Amino acid sequence: MASEGFPVPNSTLPFWRTDLHEFDSHRTTPDLPTESDIVIIGAGFSGSSLAHFIYKDNPSPPSVAILEAREACSGATGRNGGHMKPDVYFNVAKYTKKYGTKAAVEVAAFEASHVFAIKDLVERENIDCDFVLSRACDVILDAGMAKDSHEAFIKLRESGVADLKDVYHACGKEAEQLSGVKGALSCFTFTAGHLWPYKLVLHLLQGAVKKGANLQTHTPVTHVSESPLPDGRWLVTTDRGSIKANKVLFASNGYTAKIAPQFKDHIVPVRGICSRIVPDDTRKAPFLPYSYSIRYGPSLYDYLIPRADGSIIVGGARPKFWHDASHWYNVTDDSKLIEPAKSHFDGLMQRTFVGWEDSGAKTDKVWTGIMGYSSDFMPHVGEMPGKPGQMVLAGFSGHGMPLIFRSAKGLVDMLLHGKNFEETGVPGIFRATQERLDSTKNEILEGGHGNVKTTSL
Repeated sequence: MASEGFPVPNSTLPFWRTDLHEFDSHRTTPDLPTESDIVIIGAGFSGSSLAHFIYKDNPSPPSVAILEAREACSGATGRNGGHMKPDVYFNVAKYTKKYGTKAAVEVAAFEASHVFAIKDLVERENIDCDFVLSRACDVILDAGMAKDSHEAFIKLRESGVADLKDVYHACGKEAEQLSGVKGALSCFTFTAGHLWPYKLVLHLLQGAVKKGANLQTHTPVTHVSESPLPDGRWLVTTDRGSIKANKVLFASNGYTAKIAPQFKDHIVPVRGICSRIVPDDTRKAPFLPYSYSIRYGPSLYDYLIPRADGSIIVGGARPKFWHDASHWYNVTDDSKLIEPAKSHFDGLMQRTFVGWEDSGAKTDKVWTGIMGYSSDFMPHVGEMPGKPGQMVLAGFSGHGMPLIFRSAKGLVDMLLHGKNFEETGVPGIFRATQERLDSTKNEILEGGHGNVKTTSL
């Protein structure tokens, strides 16, 4: 039985984990190695990306052990919406006020670059992961939000500070016609992608193992020593034994604070819900030209991607449960559905999209997953404050797909090639610092998130 705060057994089954890879439950060696140059905690997109860059073009790689509590890619990456959608405009104005123009523009450009970085990776390594380069369509249904976003976008465009050449904005009737969403008041389209995330991660893990990594699934890390051993190494403890490591890389996202207590209240486990919807006859279902975010109000949205097999992956359902934080905040149990939200996906296509009324689209599968939300909504990347030899790549706030890959490269550049953080290309506001850990501000529950009830926590 899993202890509180750790990954639970018998998690809900996501669609992405219905076609399992041979490395899904894999132990490269029967026993846990007793020592390793590098221990990576977590075998999702973060952990697999770190391993990929450690071995990439490296004729003399260090020894690497990858520890995963459950099966490979069984956490947030294997449970998300498969959406690689950068934020190229939506938060730029907010981040400009908070961090300054340079930082806000840096983040937007960094996110946009990920779509093409993954496209290049998939094509270069011929990865079978259903990657599609397309356009995303942000649709706003709330009148106040539509007005505010329109005005903010016009100001942003007039300021000239952000690169908006790839963003198209439509209002009113044109928004409904362009998006195909009933009642759309505003919409924005821009380049994005979607893919089968599990297959991408397993490809990266398999490649690392073939080059020497030791992957140990079903091996939850229960503790990392608070201080180095006399020889300067760190002791990583699991329920199958311990490993002495020169470097420890936390790629544990929503579960980070359980094994790195300094992140308590700074990387918070947040439960989300996702689904797969299938039309009666995929040949007769209306064509969906975009992947989508459907914004019902501040922090209330659905997101979806159309797949080549005719099914649609839809996540979010926030209007049904986000007001009551007991369903999602500081929750690590993905073995249960979110009760108020589990029926949200029934009839969603029919009530949302023009032409889908007679599609017979029905819910095929619903699952939950645990994300790692940062209290300031910026991921923590780099050297662990006060812990020389420990590094972190976590806290992606449900938005990791357009952030993780190049962040992992930057971390490995620091780890193996001696680069300073400023030389990595990772946005400066992502840097893990003691100042961020000392902050008592919690933006997850503060401002812009609707009327969140926390008394039941």
